[in-house]
This record gives sequence, structure tokens and C-alpha cells, in this order.
Amino acid sequence: MRNRSFAFWLFLTPVILGLSLVVIIPFIYGLFYSFTDWNGLSATQFLGFENYIKLFHENEFMDSIWFTVKFAVVTVILLNIMGLGLALLVTRNIKSNNLLRTVFFMPNLIGGLILGFIWQFIFISVFGDVANLTGIEGLNGWLSTTNTGFWGLVILTAWQMAGYIMIIYIAYLENIPKELIEAAKIDGAGSFQRFKTVTFPLVAPAFTVSMFLTLSMAFKIYDQNLSLTNGGPYNSTQMVAMEIVKTAFSDNDMAYAQAKAVIFFLIVAVIALTQVYYNKKREVDL
Repeated sequence: MRNRSFAFWLFLTPVILGLSLVVIIPFIYGLFYSFTDWNGLSATQFLGFENYIKLFHENEFMDSIWFTVKFAVVTVILLNIMGLGLALLVTRNIKSNNLLRTVFFMPNLIGGLILGFIWQFIFISVFGDVANLTGIEGLNGWLSTTNTGFWGLVILTAWQMAGYIMIIYIAYLENIPKELIEAAKIDGAGSFQRFKTVTFPLVAPAFTVSMFLTLSMAFKIYDQNLSLTNGGPYNSTQMVAMEIVKTAFSDNDMAYAQAKAVIFFLIVAVIALTQVYYNKKREVDL
């Protein structure tokens, strides 16, 4: 037992050390600096809650939070529907299911910045050419309005992440005992009934994992936002992560940006943990 305990802590020490140096210690320092006038090099004055009071009265920051919340809600719903749908497709007995899995997962391997520029070209140039050929005016001026910028970000994120979420659902779908499916067929259950009464309850844990991942990802998105819309027009598609970076490095207000980051962290943590709690509770009910 002593040897096991020693080996356990021996292997765990590098992880704890790395987590402390990269996450825990910087977070504590950042929390402290958010109460000061830190300029990135030094802090000369303790301001108390001044930075926090100020940010709740800043319209641009509050608008970015509201935009991010709307984006997160739509993206989480769309990604989980698409991920489950793709997983159901590629777990059927078809010859090309391995090829389809690879094709659906490949967009996740492309960097967010590159994806943003690719879809920017599609939305502006390709959509513009199609609009000129077909006369569909709705395809003109994509990314030039808040509404089209919002849906452009949703489309990009769904295209990139759907394959990743699909893999999670595949893992749970393939662990469903085939005897249960066969028994449901013998009892006369149709495809929808089998999905509702057998498949859906057994993949409920996958919803908890997938919703947690998609929710945290949707709130933290930055590079796609930067390369696709850059927050435009007039910062109306600026998400929270981009707004914080702008405050820190464009406005050179490090302490104020850190206060925003702390509030952002609390919002994401509360929403994500609440979602996990209710989903776990629902798993038991199912």
C-alpha cells in the first residue's frame, strides 16, 4: 500500500505542479490584480470593487455578454441535435460509415482562425456571386449586419464542432446492448419508439458531457470571432472573450480587463455547473 501511495503521488505530482503553475496561481494573482490599478507591469493603488462596479455600467461589455449568451444557447442546441443525428447515421449498418465518420470529424482538425477566413470568403464572395446569378438579395451583404454576423458564427461553429460531438454520442450508442434493441423490435416497437424508450435514456450521460463541452466552448470562443467578423459591424458581434482582450491590449487597461475576466469566469462556471447538476439529476429520472 505504501508503494502504491508513493507511486500514485509520484505520477500525480507533475500534473498538480503544471496545473498550479498554469491555472491556479495565475488565477489567484489575476483575482488580486482585478482590485488594483495594475497596468501589466505593476500595481500602485488598491481600488477595491471600483473595477467591478464600472464594468456593470459599461454598455459594450453587457452587450457582449448578451450576444454571447444568445450564441451559446443556439449553438448548444444545434450542436447536440447535429451531433446525435450524425452519430445515429454513422452507427447504422452502411458500408461507408467509417468514411463518413472521418469526413464529419475533419473540420474539427482545422484551426479556428483558418476556419474563420474560409467562411468569411464563403459568406462574402461565394454568397455574393450566387446572389448575382440567382437574384436572391438575402445572400448579399452577409456579415455586414448583426443578424447575419450572428448566424455566420453559428454556422461556422456548428460545421467545426458537430463531428467532435458526434464522436461522444457514438461512444454511448455503440455501448447500448443489442439485446434491448432486438427485444423492442420483437415487441413491435417502431424506429421512433425504440429511440424514445431504449436509445435516448441510455445515451443520457452523453448529453451531460456534450452539453458541458459545447456550453463552455461557446462561451470561450475567440479565434473564430476574430477572423470571421472581428466584432463588426460596430462591435455588435463582439463576444465576451474578444471584448476582454480588446480592453486589455487595445485599451491597455489590464486591471479592468482582469475584473471582466473574473466575472466571465463566474458566469461560465455557474451556468456549466448548474447544467451538469440538472442533467445528472435527469439521468437518474430516465
